[in-house]
Amino acid sequence: MNILMVHPHDLFSQQEPWTIRIRSLASEFKKQNHKIKLVYFPLNYTYKQKSFFLNGIEFIPLSRRLGIKIYIENIKFFYNICDWSDIVHFQKCFYHSALPAMIGAILRGKPLHYDWDDWEIKIFRYSAHQPWLADIFLSTLERFIPNVCDTISVSSQRLKQVCIKYGFDHKKIVMAPVGANLEEFNPQISGLRIRDLYNISGKIVTYLGQLHGGQYAEQFIKAAKIILNKKKGIIFMVVGGGYRLDELKKLSNDLGLNANFIFTGSIAHKDAPLYLAAADIVVACFEDNEITCCKSPLKIAEYLASGKMIVASDVGEVKAMLGGAGILTVPGEPQELSDGILKFLSEPPLGKRLAKKARNRAEEIYNWTNTANNILKAYAMSL
Repeated sequence: MNILMVHPHDLFSQQEPWTIRIRSLASEFKKQNHKIKLVYFPLNYTYKQKSFFLNGIEFIPLSRRLGIKIYIENIKFFYNICDWSDIVHFQKCFYHSALPAMIGAILRGKPLHYDWDDWEIKIFRYSAHQPWLADIFLSTLERFIPNVCDTISVSSQRLKQVCIKYGFDHKKIVMAPVGANLEEFNPQISGLRIRDLYNISGKIVTYLGQLHGGQYAEQFIKAAKIILNKKKGIIFMVVGGGYRLDELKKLSNDLGLNANFIFTGSIAHKDAPLYLAAADIVVACFEDNEITCCKSPLKIAEYLASGKMIVASDVGEVKAMLGGAGILTVPGEPQELSDGILKFLSEPPLGKRLAKKARNRAEEIYNWTNTANNILKAYAMSL
């Protein structure tokens, strides 16, 4: 099968690290001998950039700049390349990528598959105060897209409900939560390199994730304060970067946690398994809102695959993902979060048992092979 995949962001920049899903899916499709062309939109595009092959996948850069001329050129590009494809797969409802891809597919009579992994309009509203016209446009686009697609994959039950509310046929929706690479993330990886790097010998409690809108690492910091008032010597680590990093560092400083707190800043995703290997306990804290209810958080899948003791907020897909392989806490409550962490610290046998169960969950369900197979089932409905 010839699969044309489209993503609105830069697949090769740490400034836009939310492209793991589409690259992982492309790799899985390639393993099954499908031919893949992956169109992406670099942050600093120049016309000198050409398509290239990496691990058998063709990566094609396009410009995301504003302008009628560029937009028309991109529509022409998709019209031409859609003739090659058997199906067009796009992720996220960004106008500079989704609309040209849809126009090209419709004009060529090619099936359209929408991989819906986040409720973008809600993240947009949370992240910044944007012009109301931009809000209306994105909201309208997000409602419009399901009505022109042949099939949709969703990362959560909540997004499935939204699709149905928008009028999409529930029979053409497949569940496709996030996954983890089971070879890269596994309990056998040594964390000594990271422990040596930061000169840590004691217990480490880790939060892994982007520090952008829709993330709630401040709860982790507040929980650390509560724990350190009861139990000394624990090291807390925030692994990741984003525009909220300075704000979170200030909160840690204001709470007097600097001696026990490490902010790594942005890391390459390939290094994430090493940081998780070094951790004793891992945390995924959220508030209960429309953003978190729609996610199947990537960090949860990677925590599971790493076979870790997991403390997570009971919101959205998290409970289903853990399946009893971690401690669930009330969302938005640092006290609850600290109680969960302290429970693992005081009951090692419990942690060992749940960590083993966590790895089993990843092997059975939350891996990219399983996710890709679910999406291939969706493709088959429209071919």
